[in-house]
Amino acid sequence: MTKRIAFVFPGQGSQAVGIGQELYQTFAEAKTLFEQANDVLGFDLAALCFEGPKETLDDTLNAQPALLTASSAALRALQREAGPITPAFVAGHSMGEYSALVAAGALSFADGLRLVRERGRLMKKAGERNPGGMAAVLGLDEETVADVCQETGDVQVANDNAPGQIVISGTPEGIDRATKLATEAGAKRVIRLAVSIAAHSVLMASIVDEFAAAVRSATIRTPEVPVVGNITARPLEDVPAIEEELIQQLTAPVRWVDSIRYMVEQGVDTFVEIGPGDVLTGLIRRIDRSVGRLNASGRDDITQLKVES
Repeated sequence: MTKRIAFVFPGQGSQAVGIGQELYQTFAEAKTLFEQANDVLGFDLAALCFEGPKETLDDTLNAQPALLTASSAALRALQREAGPITPAFVAGHSMGEYSALVAAGALSFADGLRLVRERGRLMKKAGERNPGGMAAVLGLDEETVADVCQETGDVQVANDNAPGQIVISGTPEGIDRATKLATEAGAKRVIRLAVSIAAHSVLMASIVDEFAAAVRSATIRTPEVPVVGNITARPLEDVPAIEEELIQQLTAPVRWVDSIRYMVEQGVDTFVEIGPGDVLTGLIRRIDRSVGRLNASGRDDITQLKVES
């Protein structure tokens, strides 16, 4: 039976020192992509990815282009090894949506790289203006977490990642209050994330206009493959829809559960996570255990996918 495949791409937090190095050393296509990234950005991104230091790589300014490059390199390597696999859908978690748009032909790699570099710069700027934080709430449903956020007042749901795993975003004081309320509501744990920005929240509002100008100056094309957006959990069908998605995604939540369920409803039976780590593979397992989950982050994974395809 032929698989109906979706490619999914990880977002910030999946980076680690060494990302992409094995691909760079094994596949000429991956090496070329890293060298292109160095030229576009004007510094040695490859050295930062492979050697660190971790603190510099984790800076949102650098983490976003690093992840786009490593994920795109994994896709290029997969295409070389397994041949042209045309997915039914592509989707990316938060910043991973840019990797999905590049994979779908809606953005060139160079334009995607410039956009995520600017996105990272502006998000860092917003965090300096309006310090914030994020936390993962485990063991509560989305509705209960939303009620906690509403009661807190300056916190909102940022990511609906999987049943029982909701990320909230807001002011540091708001996160502290929401942690207490969520615990009282029965949360198993509330884990403060190691970030100093409040992504996917109103604390990013101060940079929306500036980033909108960057998005509208980029060359965006109609996707060759349906891209399921974070905000609507439905395909982004034209250029205006993509532009609106990228702009509003700064302050709107990532509806990952709904995105995965939509693709399953459309007949997807196998998800391939392309890029560093296996965070999305784990989330998809919790969303729907009936679907297949594969990973393409390194040479061995890609060789296995070649056999399975």
